[in-house]
Amino acid sequence: MPIRQLPGHLVNQIAAGEVVERPASVVKELVENSLDAGASAIVVDIQSGGQKLIRVRDNGSGIPKDEMELALARHATSKITSIEDLQAVASLGFRGEALPSISSVARLTLCSRISAGDSAWQVEADKGVVSSPRPAAHPAGSTVEVHDLFYNTPARRKFLRTERTEFNHIDKWVRRLALARPDVAFTLTHNRRTVLKLASATDDDGRLQRVSRICGEAFATQVVFIHREDEDIALSGWLGLPTFNRSQPDLQFWFVNGRSITDKTLRHAARHAYRDVLFQGRFPAYVLSLSMDPALVDANAHPAKHEVRFRDGRRVHGMVSQAIEYALSETRPGGHAVVPLASVPARSNAPGQRWMPLAGGGAPSSAAVAEAIGAYRALAGPRPAGEAVAVADAVDVPPLGFAIAQLAGVYVLAENADGLVIVDMHAAHERIVYEKLKGSFDTKEIVRQPLLVPVTIAVSESEAVLADEQADQFSRLGLVISPGGPTSIVVREVPALLNQADVEGLVRDILSDLQAADRSNQVEDACHELLATMACHHSIRANRSLTLDEMNALLREMETTDRADQCNHGRPTWTNISMAELDRLFLRGR
Repeated sequence: MPIRQLPGHLVNQIAAGEVVERPASVVKELVENSLDAGASAIVVDIQSGGQKLIRVRDNGSGIPKDEMELALARHATSKITSIEDLQAVASLGFRGEALPSISSVARLTLCSRISAGDSAWQVEADKGVVSSPRPAAHPAGSTVEVHDLFYNTPARRKFLRTERTEFNHIDKWVRRLALARPDVAFTLTHNRRTVLKLASATDDDGRLQRVSRICGEAFATQVVFIHREDEDIALSGWLGLPTFNRSQPDLQFWFVNGRSITDKTLRHAARHAYRDVLFQGRFPAYVLSLSMDPALVDANAHPAKHEVRFRDGRRVHGMVSQAIEYALSETRPGGHAVVPLASVPARSNAPGQRWMPLAGGGAPSSAAVAEAIGAYRALAGPRPAGEAVAVADAVDVPPLGFAIAQLAGVYVLAENADGLVIVDMHAAHERIVYEKLKGSFDTKEIVRQPLLVPVTIAVSESEAVLADEQADQFSRLGLVISPGGPTSIVVREVPALLNQADVEGLVRDILSDLQAADRSNQVEDACHELLATMACHHSIRANRSLTLDEMNALLREMETTDRADQCNHGRPTWTNISMAELDRLFLRGR
């Protein structure tokens, strides 16, 4: 066949194959255009799962009359003008393909009015033919209506799912975009029934309320707010507590400069930060936003803009992982507040908890504890039914209170200002011992041990090249490797702590991580796994009788130990039953 130029309409339909996968893709592109136009309120109306009608209305800046037809032309955009703009994209859309691609597979109507305009103007597009602008009635802003999606491409229409499934995809994307922009009000309707209505949120409480509406109240009541800035990179958002985990990664939201994305580097960084506090096979939940210089991130890495590429992925990974790990280290009694707060100094106590550990970091003496308990008892005393305990302001009561008994040789019972505290003594002590072992290990240089017989590992050519390029990285991890040929590498030294480990499996895992995220924590994780086993074997066992002094010392150490809310395996170490809950159990005050 001779080479010939493709018709413009066919070119648009080919482009639509990348941009318009299903009705949700249309909604995403149109809502992103509204956000780029500065809209503060967006209404999305859907009929028949988006196959019959998709209407997106906004109160943004609008489009002038003389640019209406140009808005439906391919590669026409107001968002970039040069290669420098493309290398530092600050808007959600920039290719100028969305509207013409949509109009090539549907009947599209665009109506818009600028704020200074006397009237609105409307154009229609069908099969690549755009009508001339004509006057219309419309407030300031724009409305795009998409009718009969894929009516002229039956092969694409055949692959659409049921109305309910397609609308669920639309609902998911609207919620994602609403999480990215809490300052914008969103309304979503389906078949004239309001499904989602979100008011704009400009303060911390409003933003948390939006997270609650989208991710669920259970998540919003078990989160810690994180905010960290590192030169030209800022990370903020909400981290689900380790006790709030999922069987699937379905509550993991990443936003980079306001763009909802899925990124292997960011997911790996978050998974690594949660490694010490989750059950095996469970997934954390979080809503996190990364703000950075647009020149440091390539938003043009995916046709549908679902992925980005970082200029320095290793730095981003390290910053994100350390920030999340630091925030999770405060998950201990009195160490964090489950409300959105500004960045707080290390070891700050939650509001209302004025207990401070001793300067030396040790537990208080028996006499000090006895004196504090006596003062607490004198103030608490007998109280009328339903009356709250209000002694924390008069006596410095620590978050876990004071031990009163041991139950079945397994649990420590304590009383604090709120009510009853129950502590799993083995799980709590396991975390304390593990953090001490980690602290000792992490502050020392990794000791290497030469192998009597070097291990030769068969790898692919690309892995052999990668291993040679990353030899310094392997050395920092305690592994000395050298090329063994074009498709093999030789391991000559390993970390002394891992001398009995599966060396070949460890090296293959490291290579896999280096290919996926440009860095690896396999050696650190393997060493920590051994330390966790040591901590488990050297912790207090069940049925061991503890004195009150020992129980109080355990409580005080928990309050100064990072991640003390969970043991090394992700199990909770303590829980609190308030006096109000106890009163309800026994029907007091009724």
